[in-house]
Amino acid sequence: MRIVIKVGTSTLAHATGRINIRRVEQLCKVMSDLKNAGHEIVLVSSGAIGMGVGKLSLKERPADMATKQAAAAVGQCELMYTYDKLFEEYRHTVAQILLTGDDLNDEKRRANFHQTLFRLLELGALPIINENDTVATEEIGIGDNDTLGAIVAVNAGADLLILLSDIDGLYDADPHTHADARLIPIVSELNDEVLALAGGAGSKLGTGGMATKLHAAQIATEAGIDMVIANGEYPEKLYDIVDGKAIGTRFCGRKQKV
Repeated sequence: MRIVIKVGTSTLAHATGRINIRRVEQLCKVMSDLKNAGHEIVLVSSGAIGMGVGKLSLKERPADMATKQAAAAVGQCELMYTYDKLFEEYRHTVAQILLTGDDLNDEKRRANFHQTLFRLLELGALPIINENDTVATEEIGIGDNDTLGAIVAVNAGADLLILLSDIDGLYDADPHTHADARLIPIVSELNDEVLALAGGAGSKLGTGGMATKLHAAQIATEAGIDMVIANGEYPEKLYDIVDGKAIGTRFCGRKQKV
């Protein structure tokens, strides 16, 4: 399978903004093993601004654009250094692709992105994609790598999109405020009732929330791609997700009938 895995800041970093070494090491190990099994892996990684916050010893995620861009510039170096070092231990070569909205909206630039992405996969590399937060102010304002993950999955012709976050999946109520909230294992149709379950923003270092994940699910499923929301605290569960087991919440892609 061709699998796009989106990893949120809350999975990659501690609340301090510093990298969660144990978790990231396990994540890279599992993805390397999936690649060894014959799957094509594309990683969409958040975390540049969050890691820059930690590296620069800032007390919280900055509010002004210039400091966000500065944090992204510092954090992206840390992020790619870490991925390169860890994947190299398992003999996998990584490649960095930084995108802006214009790269995906402009036909010629999108074609260039396609060409690069597919050639990297043909060469056996593991593409790591992030928004170009150092220059793209619109993307920072949206702060939505969930949607980017879905767009990449569609453009890559992926079979599966996995969003790793700090929540187990989609619940029928907010689990932070409702002790009896129940996890929804399968969503066959993204109707108004399901969309109404979207909550607010995510962690202090990240900006994603359930609304962005449901938007990503709309994009992916309309292209016939299954999408899974799962907790990134346990990277080894990627094995079960790829095997089709009931982990997190799976949104069923609406594949066209022949």
